[in-house]
Amino acid sequence: MTTDLTPAEPAVPRRTVLKAAGATLGAAAFARAIAPLAAWEPAQSVDGFLQKHYKALTKVELKAVIARLEQETLDATGVDVHIAADEPQEGVQFAYALNLSICIGCRKCSEACHKENNHDRASGQSYIRVLEMDQGSLDLAHGDSTYDHPVPAPGKFYMPVQCHQCENAPCVKVCPVEATWQEKDGIVVVDYNWCIGCRYCEAACPYHARRFNWQQAEVPAAEINPDQGYLSNRMRPQGVVEKCHFCLHRTRKGKLPACLEACPTGARVFGNVRDPDSEIRWVLENKRVFVLKEDLGTRPRFFYFFDK
Repeated sequence: MTTDLTPAEPAVPRRTVLKAAGATLGAAAFARAIAPLAAWEPAQSVDGFLQKHYKALTKVELKAVIARLEQETLDATGVDVHIAADEPQEGVQFAYALNLSICIGCRKCSEACHKENNHDRASGQSYIRVLEMDQGSLDLAHGDSTYDHPVPAPGKFYMPVQCHQCENAPCVKVCPVEATWQEKDGIVVVDYNWCIGCRYCEAACPYHARRFNWQQAEVPAAEINPDQGYLSNRMRPQGVVEKCHFCLHRTRKGKLPACLEACPTGARVFGNVRDPDSEIRWVLENKRVFVLKEDLGTRPRFFYFFDK
């Protein structure tokens, strides 16, 4: 992503990209991929649907897009929001680590994610699943994310799972319209106005970290977080895929992710791995860390470790 948001090559109209995707995928596959568009409604404006890709927008165009989105949110909810377009900082590579020895499975991280990112209240949506695991096992297939009893439970440990911001991200590779990509600071993002809702990325993710919006999220006006980012927690339209973005509307301003701030045990560690004095760097150099499904070669930026 260029720092001045100037397109590296002429912008391609959205309709042209959809046609090219159709030619690449084949008629049958493409028809299935764009099925959500058959039920497209004006929840996403015509201007929004036809706008250029985020990376092709000039600063002037991006400013106009953001102003339109802010006005659309005000019209739809009555809430005055601010949508930022913070760029990656030079010399920054974000990473996350989680201490499984002290995670108690309270789901405070998931609740914070739910509120921070303006998720649908009725569905209880969150980018974080907390799995209750049997001690001595790392078999995710047997992890229970629906437990409903006091925690921590005897003989159990807890493993929160979210987007791992993979360096070799399979979700990015399968997107037929390049609606998802990795930024210079390591965060994998989604342009919600470019996503066609084919869900190929959701199927490709080995961590089940992506979510599809089957309907427009409903959030009471009083609960809407007005501090939003274009590539993060702004109100997403129906029919698109979304995911964790390391709270980039916060972290690119020097703040911590909402999930980390909510953790009552200090199990979460976040920071810039290029900073030799950062806590995340110390953890990676001094703890026995591991990543999930290492054999797949995704090279995650989300790590786990035990104290012992």
